Amino acid sequence: MQQKEGIPDLARTYLRHRYMILFYALLVTMVAAPIFSALNFKGILIESLLAACLLVAILPVGAVRNRPYLLMAIVVVWLARSVTAWLDHRALSEMVLGIWTLIGLLSALAALRFAIGATQVDAEHLYAALSAYLLAGIYVGLLYWVLEQIKPGTFSFTGEFSQASAIYFSFVTLATLGYGDIVPRADVARGIAVVEGVGGQLFLAVLVARLVSLYSTPGN
Repeated sequence: MQQKEGIPDLARTYLRHRYMILFYALLVTMVAAPIFSALNFKGILIESLLAACLLVAILPVGAVRNRPYLLMAIVVVWLARSVTAWLDHRALSEMVLGIWTLIGLLSALAALRFAIGATQVDAEHLYAALSAYLLAGIYVGLLYWVLEQIKPGTFSFTGEFSQASAIYFSFVTLATLGYGDIVPRADVARGIAVVEGVGGQLFLAVLVARLVSLYSTPGN
């Protein structure tokens, strides 16, 4: 009986802290990405970490229970990416990665919606906003990598344009640092870079300022 009562308690705890879990899981993934790249591991390991982040943290327990097909679709796409990469079906692999990238960006929008919907902000809403920022940077980076795979020469760079390099360029663009070591050459890539750069500045200037102004700790 106590075991059955413990499961809902665990689910409630998970729901209260899922964006905190997501935020730290994404930080671990960002640290692991360049390490995997330096060790010449395949990008599928990075994608597996990102998939685990989404499956464990971004999906509320109630949503998974009421809409199991959503969870099933994410698992199928994750497995399809691994299988197509292993079988060296390049076109299918890139198509599946594009779908997976779309799921990640939708997850960022879901976190952003949760953060914007706050009237009185607590730590979980701040974690949701930060997670949306990290998700956008990571998955737009994967989108850049897909574009380069579909049309080589989309970006001008020195060396190999790996997934870690694409994520690096995405965050450089999102933060408008502009190092210049990787440059988009195609109009599509340039357009996405413009949207990402402007979106990153609006995010920091508007959303974070609003959340911080609303932030209050319990008991104050």
